[in-house]
Amino acid sequence: MVKLSVIPHPNNFGARIDGVDISKNLPTQVIKDIREIWLEHQVVYFADQYLSHDELIKFSLTIGPFGDDPYVKSLDDYPNIVEVRREPNERVKLFGGTWHSDWSFQAEPPDATVLHSKIIPPHGGETNFCDGIRAYESLAADIKREIQGLSAIHSARKPYTKEGVEAGGGSNRTMTLLPSDKAWDVQAHPIVRSHPETGRQSLWVNPLYTIGIEGYNERGSQQLLNNLFNHMIDESFIYRHRWEPNMLLFWDNRTVLHNASGGYDGHRRVLHRLTIAGGQPKSPS
Repeated sequence: MVKLSVIPHPNNFGARIDGVDISKNLPTQVIKDIREIWLEHQVVYFADQYLSHDELIKFSLTIGPFGDDPYVKSLDDYPNIVEVRREPNERVKLFGGTWHSDWSFQAEPPDATVLHSKIIPPHGGETNFCDGIRAYESLAADIKREIQGLSAIHSARKPYTKEGVEAGGGSNRTMTLLPSDKAWDVQAHPIVRSHPETGRQSLWVNPLYTIGIEGYNERGSQQLLNNLFNHMIDESFIYRHRWEPNMLLFWDNRTVLHNASGGYDGHRRVLHRLTIAGGQPKSPS
């Protein structure tokens, strides 16, 4: 019988789940319980999970169907697994090193992202998470009024155009990025997003993919976005996750920003990443 144990982090943002081997066939109720814990804490993880690719895929599908991963090459035999790899002598910009919400430039961005750690350096390499719900709740009333109903413009142009990939290290990067002219496309999403399952509201803009605000000139748009970005990454909203090998973590892309930390030059770091499909972001009703 599976008995889950939950160890929450401060402010209920992030939690460790013990008492389950996720490589096994999980009862329907356990899958439901894991989902409820995830929705409450937004970022959840399991230690000591020795998963094959097939087992990783099987567990990920309990969260939801796979989404589309553009601009980055997946494993040859596993099109839904992207290997996030950095070699000891690699000196290009970190993959995922800027605060972002995964693929927010898509019309239907992912609901979740799954990471399974394989090789972890002895120091550095944390993944940082920002709680968009508490960031929104703590905004000043006048800022809340200003942004309510506004839409932001998202694009993949900074990292994934030909120019962006070259500026980020190009062929010197171990991971294979797939630049495209489609990265110039734009997509509008609400700045304040309502969670489709919990109804909670969150700030949903990010420095990597959010390039403007509808109805604002460039100067006014950038000023408001910078104010929101600086507010969101206040230390009080951040959980810094320290990896161990064979750890499975997933987060709610609808409320959470994240970025990758460096600090492990001279060491290899390898994780496997899967994307869970999502829906169109909605404003609060």
